[in-house]
Amino acid sequence: MSKRAVLEVIALDVEDAVAAQAGGADRLELVTDMAADGLTPPAATVAAIRAAVDIPLRVMLRLTDSFAAGDAGRVARVARELRDAGAEEFVLGFLDADGGADLSAVERVVGELDGCPWTFHRAIDRAADRDALRKQLDGLPGLDTYLTAGSPTGVDDGLPTLVAEAARQGEPGYEQRVMVGGGLRLEHLPRLLAAGVDAFHIGGAARPGGWQAPVSARAVREWRNSVDLPRDAELARP
Repeated sequence: MSKRAVLEVIALDVEDAVAAQAGGADRLELVTDMAADGLTPPAATVAAIRAAVDIPLRVMLRLTDSFAAGDAGRVARVARELRDAGAEEFVLGFLDADGGADLSAVERVVGELDGCPWTFHRAIDRAADRDALRKQLDGLPGLDTYLTAGSPTGVDDGLPTLVAEAARQGEPGYEQRVMVGGGLRLEHLPRLLAAGVDAFHIGGAARPGGWQAPVSARAVREWRNSVDLPRDAELARP
């Protein structure tokens, strides 16, 4: 029997989190300031959301509108504060000036996570060499997911890359789950699901009223039903 696909929804606050869970989200990505493409939320927000829902939360570790780490020591301290607030899963990703993984910064922050699961986010879409970045990060404790659109400009342009990387699942550097997000639309799902992609990340698509409006449980439910269709069809076979 195939496994249910993972649907992750961006949440900014408790209202978003409750609606996303009601719509069938498997997991939340917690951020603030989407004008900066998502920064680290306050520890108090994390604690409030943790108290309001019972699905997994991945908390963003990104302090500036950049894919550079900046002060990695400060990021590590924030990670400790978030763990104290109840965070158990994280999202991060730092590049150096040449577009490679900033391995020293990543290792410093990951060292504070003490094995917690984490996602390397769409910094991979800005990397000079995606394959080299994956191999740089291979073996880091807790890394289980790459969030990617396949291209800096979004899934429309990144589909061929996403399909090609899904086909390499299980190779060295490709053991982690591919979670597709970044301009993802429902019409992308058939090709991605056929390629074996089984994790999807939505933000604006969960908010028909735009980023100033809350997450819509109805919109999340539409996505839940759409990513589940192939599995439902398989279960219905005699």
